[in-house]
Amino acid sequence: MIKNFLRQEAKRLYPGYFALVMATGIVSIAAHLLGMEVPAKALFWLNMVFYVPLVILLSLRAFWFPASLAEDVTVRGTQLFTIVPGTCVLGNQFATIAGSPAIGHALWIAGTVLWLALIYIFFTGAIIMEGKKAPLGKGIDGGWLIFVVGTESVALLGTITAHPGQGHLLLFAFSMYLAGGMLYLFIMAIIFYRLLFLPISPEELRPAYWINKGAIAITSLTGATLIEDAPKWWFLGEILPFLKGLAFFFWAFATWWIPILVALNAWRHLYKRVPMDYDPAYWSMVFPLGMYTASTFMLGEAAGLPLLQDISGVFIYIALIAWVFTFIGLFRRVALRFFPGKSPT
Repeated sequence: MIKNFLRQEAKRLYPGYFALVMATGIVSIAAHLLGMEVPAKALFWLNMVFYVPLVILLSLRAFWFPASLAEDVTVRGTQLFTIVPGTCVLGNQFATIAGSPAIGHALWIAGTVLWLALIYIFFTGAIIMEGKKAPLGKGIDGGWLIFVVGTESVALLGTITAHPGQGHLLLFAFSMYLAGGMLYLFIMAIIFYRLLFLPISPEELRPAYWINKGAIAITSLTGATLIEDAPKWWFLGEILPFLKGLAFFFWAFATWWIPILVALNAWRHLYKRVPMDYDPAYWSMVFPLGMYTASTFMLGEAAGLPLLQDISGVFIYIALIAWVFTFIGLFRRVALRFFPGKSPT
């Protein structure tokens, strides 16, 4: 009975469900930064409840359905890659909220190994793919920026868990920070072309486009953390003005996205009447809200700009409300699956 249940769940597992861990983790971290310890710790414990079963189901999927997992890695790689930032964000929670940097470092190692395996398998396979590739209008959306999020999450957790004097680890984290920023510029240029010059339907304007904002917000957060941790390594101190300018540059563009994404969301749901039924992809909308809150607070602290911290004090409530409503949608979906004849209240 249990085996059949697990087999069924592993077979139908949505490969992008680690976005739930990403969103829950970063909202928890943002709340912690702003001194809201009750929701921060509650979401931390809840995130472990999410992460462990997802890892188990993914492992069972690999064992029972290796062909499906192979498609997750190649065809649906932009969804499965959420496991990298999901792992690293949970590690960040352990290091900052739980005060367990050793567990955080272990999760950083796991996230780095996953990053190395998944990103190079996917990009190599996409380049040498035989047959006709998907046209630009169908082949790319904001979901591709999860590769930026994953790269920056490895850089961020590596910076947090590195000890003073571990220049080799901080050099790796700094290099990943720059690589993630460059990836954003490359991928974002293509997404801009797709949005501006190719027709897009309301149904195609999926929640994944919110990662446009989340990817550059985590890049800003990584830069702010490198500024804060500059005393750990002399080289970071030497380039501190560069780090400050670059972090603020990324934060400014993350801020620029907010009105556009709100307007596009209103056009999709209010004008075009696309229903807001629960979809796992909606966690990709919650994550940028939490990430923008955390990056704004940290940049304000690192650069000595209290106004930014005031802004984050507003956005934390937006992020928490978005998390609650999305979680209610998840709860209703699960309840309807197990009790199809009843309507959950």
